Amino acid sequence: MSQGNETAITVLNNLVETCRDGQEGFRTAAEHVKDPQLKQLFTRYAQQRTQFVTELQGEIRRLGGDPDRSGSVAGALHRGWMNIRSAVSGDDDHAIVAEAERGEDAAKAAYEDALQQGLPTAARGLVEQQYARVKEAHDWVRALRERAA
Repeated sequence: MSQGNETAITVLNNLVETCRDGQEGFRTAAEHVKDPQLKQLFTRYAQQRTQFVTELQGEIRRLGGDPDRSGSVAGALHRGWMNIRSAVSGDDDHAIVAEAERGEDAAKAAYEDALQQGLPTAARGLVEQQYARVKEAHDWVRALRERAA
C-alpha cells in the first residue's frame, strides 16, 4: 500500500469516527427532544451519518485499508458530541439543539481538515459530497438554535 493510501485511510477512518459520534449524538438527541419535528430531523441526521460511515468504510476498503480500525487521537480531539448526555438530562430542547450545533461544528471542522490532506480523487470526491451535507446539517441546526434563542 502506498504512503498516500495510508494517509487517506487514516483520514477516512477519522471521519468514520466523527460520523459515528454524530450518529450516536443525533440518535440520543432525537430520543430526548419533545418537539416532534426536531425528533424527526435528528433521526434523519442520525441515519445520514450511518450512511456516511458505510460509504467511508467502502472507500477505505477500496484503498486497501481496514475500516474497523478506530480513528486517531487527532480525530478524538475534534469530536463535539461529548456533552450531549448532560444536555439531554434536563430534557430541554434548546440545550439539546445547542449541543447538536456544537457537535456539528466539530464534524464540519473534521471534514474541512480532511479536505486539506491531499486525498486521492475518488476519496476526495466522497468527502466533498459528505462535507456539503454536513455543512447543510450544521447550518440547519444553527438556524434552529438561533430561532429558539
